[in-house]
Amino acid sequence: MNIESKKPTPAAKAAAPEVLRRSRVREGLPYPLGATWDGLGVNFALFSANATKVELCLFDGDGEREIERIELPEYTDEVWHGYLPDARPGTVYGYRVHGPYEPTAGHRFNPHKLLLDPYAKQIVGKVEWNPALFGYKMETVDDLTFDDRDSAPFTMKCRVIDPAFTWGRDRRPGIPWEKTVIYETHVRGFTVRHPAVAPELRGTYAGLATKEIVDYVASLGATAVELLPVHTFLDDSYLTEKGMRNYWGYSTIGFFAPARRYASNPEFAFAEFKEMVAHLHDAGIEVILDVVYNHTAEGNQLGPTLSFKGIDNASYYRLAPDRRYYINDTGTGNTVNLSNSRVLQMVMDSLRYWSQEMHVDGFRFDLATILGREPHGFEEDGRFLDACRQDPTLAKVKLIAEPWDCGPGGYQVGRFSPGWAEWNDRYRDTVRAFWRGDEGQIAELAARLTASADLFNKRGRKPWASVNFITAHDGFTLNDLVSYDEKHNEANGENNQDGHSHNLSHNYGAEGPTKDPAIRALRCRQMRNMLATLLLSRGTPMLLAGDEFARSQGGNNNAYCQDNEISWVDWEGIDADGRALAEFTQRVLTIRRALPMLRRGRFLTGAFDDELGVKDVTWLTPAGDEMTPEHWDDPNARCLGVLLDGRAQETGIRRVGSDSTLLLILNSHDDVVRFKLPEAVGGTRWVRLLDTNQGGEEELTELPFGHDYEVTGRSLLLFILKPTRTRGQGTDSERSFQHLVQAVEEAAAMPVAFGLDRHGRA
Repeated sequence: MNIESKKPTPAAKAAAPEVLRRSRVREGLPYPLGATWDGLGVNFALFSANATKVELCLFDGDGEREIERIELPEYTDEVWHGYLPDARPGTVYGYRVHGPYEPTAGHRFNPHKLLLDPYAKQIVGKVEWNPALFGYKMETVDDLTFDDRDSAPFTMKCRVIDPAFTWGRDRRPGIPWEKTVIYETHVRGFTVRHPAVAPELRGTYAGLATKEIVDYVASLGATAVELLPVHTFLDDSYLTEKGMRNYWGYSTIGFFAPARRYASNPEFAFAEFKEMVAHLHDAGIEVILDVVYNHTAEGNQLGPTLSFKGIDNASYYRLAPDRRYYINDTGTGNTVNLSNSRVLQMVMDSLRYWSQEMHVDGFRFDLATILGREPHGFEEDGRFLDACRQDPTLAKVKLIAEPWDCGPGGYQVGRFSPGWAEWNDRYRDTVRAFWRGDEGQIAELAARLTASADLFNKRGRKPWASVNFITAHDGFTLNDLVSYDEKHNEANGENNQDGHSHNLSHNYGAEGPTKDPAIRALRCRQMRNMLATLLLSRGTPMLLAGDEFARSQGGNNNAYCQDNEISWVDWEGIDADGRALAEFTQRVLTIRRALPMLRRGRFLTGAFDDELGVKDVTWLTPAGDEMTPEHWDDPNARCLGVLLDGRAQETGIRRVGSDSTLLLILNSHDDVVRFKLPEAVGGTRWVRLLDTNQGGEEELTELPFGHDYEVTGRSLLLFILKPTRTRGQGTDSERSFQHLVQAVEEAAAMPVAFGLDRHGRA
């Protein structure tokens, strides 16, 4: 495995003493954990409940030659610690931890293996897959054997940092959940092919901070970027043997250190990351990290000994009743043991570090059900979830759960604690099935359009708790969703056996790219349909980067190992259809931003409020009549109207609202459906804002009540009620209407800021 690294700069070498022989070690303190520079020296503290001795190993500036071993002199509350007044920022170090090597008892101590500090803020060097990395004799495939080869020449090391950084005028955007639009992307893949980014910055934190990139995200209308894992991670040996890399990054080995592979200057990755955050914040864009605290890169009993396994295997990992083996609720070989208070502390310290020191605005937790698991199963109020709810720092950031894992009872959508948002795969699957034309989707669609109250409306949770998405990094892109019936993962080298087969996709007449104009037009309309559905639904929308301009992965729905053109965003390849789709996406996001009715913080009930004389949502048949049980149960029904009354109660205060009234029509029939525009209180005419059959370029057309609108097969419409004119000062609804019209017109006049000309040039 070759993880990219560069030689230390002269400044870094100067800061790292070449020789620290006979260092003046002192007792130091058990807190804070990790290596902490205080301006005079460095305090080293490492948790291990079962170790018998801990040695601190110091290396030269290159991390190639071990120059001293120092036994940490004190052991307090299961923390080994010592203070080195001679150490400075730039000092390269690792640990050797002594104790029993008894795998059947859960202990895998081996002082011949150099170990990473779990709290390391900077990790340097590279991992080269070698038998010496394993605590047992790897050639025997028997983890009960003991290996005495030194792993130091083949593994990463830690470097002490000076965390000082001038944030200047950086201010967190503080976007309310109700106004949040998440844009999921990858640090490297998003910019590595963008011609406006300087070649030396492409694929890096600095590249993502480039003005053209920041302007693009802001002009589109996203309020947050959600980055695939940036914690230090490994390229698995089975991938490197095939000449591949771990592109997604779900193989963490350092929860505090930003990955050097994404830094233009790897020696200062932590500073470059902070600069990226500052640039995004300056544009009003939040930064959310995809974090992997459920497992580590050390695998199962046959995996390498790189850090946690050799520090205190029995504490850091959940072990099976036969303690030689690991509980594998993650499907990756091991599961981090958050039932241990010190391991829980490490995760909480990591989250606070990224929030407080790195100014991150939120976290998306991979396989988050793991984090809520106790020995007997998942708990809504498990230790980790309780700790997050009570933490004053984390109470201010966005917390998003991927609410499933591979263990028993692992599917927990809707069951996380108040304060959490959750990825809603029920939304994904329903919207895909509806627009594909599947039978019997109307009732399920209605629930998903209104923030899945059946799942989330409890314990005071709000509609934003449902993170709605149609695509994500894992699975088809939006373009591939309408271009392929089957996955095409042959490039992964697993005979197309990897990745999900249940994609709810359709190719509409040809597998993959086609020149057929009819098929291309239908695919474009279906992409507009799904984007509009996502952005007009209650809840928190999440876009996958590139979906807004029809990015394709060639049908690969599991591109975790494709650090190449399959996964990278091809900016120069965006064609006219792609640009039009991006402008459509911008238009819909403008409408969402201008219409509070689409993002209110209350769940819709569909019940008539006798006191206010208002029904917040009315579900309509194409005849303009209210849906009946027979209509809901009709498996052939594929056209639905949604009337959102702007007079509905806005908050918990009992009063009539003043937002615009909206009519949404969704038709997944393959033929035209005549839809009678209903009457609504407070106006006389409907104004058409969107018709996906016209590609978002339609004029704001006025139509009377009772008009039979011919809804094109497979299309979506959005209307706003034009308020009745009043004398004198306009009503709130009139002002809202005029504001919306102005916003839509301005959006149409302001193209998406690609940072490229029409020929894809910078």
